[in-house]
Amino acid sequence: MVSWCANCIFHLSPFIFHLSPQMLGIIINPKSGKPYFRAQRIYLWKLLRKRHAPFAYCVTKFAGHATDLARELVEKGYDEILVLGGDGTLSETINGIMCANLTPEQRAKIQVGLMPRGTGNDWGRFWGLNKKHKESLHRFFRGEGHPIDIGCLTYWRNGIEHHRYFINSVGFGVDPLCCKKAEELKHFIGSHHVNYVFGLIAAVMQHKAQHMVLKVDGKETVDDLLFTMNIGNGPFSGGGIRQNPEADPTDGVFHAMFVKKPTFPQIIKALPNLFNGRLTDLPFIYPIVGKEIEIHYRKHLLFEADGILENIIGPCKVTCIHHALQFRV
Repeated sequence: MVSWCANCIFHLSPFIFHLSPQMLGIIINPKSGKPYFRAQRIYLWKLLRKRHAPFAYCVTKFAGHATDLARELVEKGYDEILVLGGDGTLSETINGIMCANLTPEQRAKIQVGLMPRGTGNDWGRFWGLNKKHKESLHRFFRGEGHPIDIGCLTYWRNGIEHHRYFINSVGFGVDPLCCKKAEELKHFIGSHHVNYVFGLIAAVMQHKAQHMVLKVDGKETVDDLLFTMNIGNGPFSGGGIRQNPEADPTDGVFHAMFVKKPTFPQIIKALPNLFNGRLTDLPFIYPIVGKEIEIHYRKHLLFEADGILENIIGPCKVTCIHHALQFRV
């Protein structure tokens, strides 16, 4: 065992290195699913010993750390990345891979896997992954890579272009406020997917609609007051809410829902449809499908990308990068 950086431990079995061209990097967020971390780690070690292949083991120490770790791993040649954490840790990892100094061809060969340890598990839910760590780990080690799309939100700050990548979805309006409230509720009721339901109710009561213009694939599609909008690469968000039931992270397009300001009776009517995939049947919800969505607005805007909150001012653009890398399951 040799330490090769401040945050990673490198394990190598020299006598089989030439037989194993793929190199595994493991990124763990110890704060996600904390009570079960020890048992999960012990079982992972057992599988790794049986595998007899090189790997690097990295533990995150602060928010955003997984981005730095993932970038360092893939730039050192690691082409299998296993994430033990929630949707946020996975999203940070994706940002590290997408920002790494790699060609698109190199990036497209990288395989990412997930052992869900977070609250929402929206990305894992699409792939049939749950918090049963043994099942998730076996599916990763025995599985194969599936080409997936990655979303890129482009915005400008002080005249400088910035990019925020996401794997599952990006939300505006009530969406980010719901994530903020759900995170606050963790301090009172723990880490549960029901946090998003209570968070949604609180966000609905507090949010104020703002004017927004949308262009989808270059054509103006919406010019109205926005209550909430979710642009989905995957169908689930907010701990299992099926905002975009037709979204598929392999098809090269986004499925989005734009919601105008509803009345209180309409909000009550929508609640039963949160988890059954029929939200888009409601008359005040407009489904959108496209590869690129431009968002124009005048005021400060809060958004969430895979549950991670950020602030921007000015127009932004959301682009689908088709088959950017692979998800292994």
